Amino acid sequence: MASRLCDTALSGDGKLPAALPKRGYVTFLAGSGDYVKGVVGLAKGLRKVKSAYPLVVAALPDVPEEHRRLLREQGCDVREVDPIRLPENQVQFAMAYYVINYSKMRVFEFDDYSKMVFLDADIQVFDNIDHLFDMPDGHFYAVMDCFCEKSWSYSTQYKLGYCQQCPDRVAWPADMGSPPSRYFNSGMFVFEPSRLTCKSLLDALHTIPITPFAEQDFMNVFFEKIYVPLPLDYNLILAMLWRHPENFDFDKVKVFHYCAAGSKPWRYTGKEDNMDREDIKMLVAKWWEIYNDESLDFKPEEAAQDGKGFVSRPPIAPVSMGAAGAVVPAAC
Repeated sequence: MASRLCDTALSGDGKLPAALPKRGYVTFLAGSGDYVKGVVGLAKGLRKVKSAYPLVVAALPDVPEEHRRLLREQGCDVREVDPIRLPENQVQFAMAYYVINYSKMRVFEFDDYSKMVFLDADIQVFDNIDHLFDMPDGHFYAVMDCFCEKSWSYSTQYKLGYCQQCPDRVAWPADMGSPPSRYFNSGMFVFEPSRLTCKSLLDALHTIPITPFAEQDFMNVFFEKIYVPLPLDYNLILAMLWRHPENFDFDKVKVFHYCAAGSKPWRYTGKEDNMDREDIKMLVAKWWEIYNDESLDFKPEEAAQDGKGFVSRPPIAPVSMGAAGAVVPAAC
């Protein structure tokens, strides 16, 4: 099913349709803190890799105008969204701020786009990933997570020493039935916006239990039947560097996710566990190199020339199946 080529986007005579579907990257921002630096860095990173598509920012009402103006100056389409209020609960989230992340599901309301790629603000893109927009419709694409860090200590997987990134290292006990379903990290995903889907998500908040990993746990339950894994290259959480380095080729990773404790480049001190590693230092330096590169700032005069400020759309690329059932998109 997921191995079908994307040539269905072509018309019967092999030509592209006259009106191409609207596509875009999207991220989420809340509050007046320093995460705005992450969004600026992401916008500049997408320009560096010559993405053809804009970056939309779903901003909660508490994002100050100063930050919104900064993002607009970087070419972002800033859209205010309402926060999502949870039903009454007593859940202790893995991180207290995770409760805010439910509101990022508002991106499903952006149905003026036919397909979007969500990227957390603590992500940086080091290679063009526009070909993800050519993945077959009807699926939810994301990268499988790792259960080895202490933040997962509440979970059965962590307590058993089981991780879906290396299921043969510690096998799932036979007396516990089948292993858990494949579980994705929600910091990056490919989706088709739909107000109907958004309404279904909001309705499901009253039936799907609220759990420590907040919207990530919730979305894994909601999208379980249509979830298709992507290779680690499209969302490498930094903990993979010391937990499962055998599972990827560092030089081929396109998207790094600075979600490990202490790894946010704009807060980096090198004092937290594993943050003194040379590969971490290098990745933090690469992020700052992009952030500080004034040549990557949005230039309105260039936007006026092509109508959007983005390069021409790359050709449609096929996809194939890779190891462990992950879909491997063909890079353009």
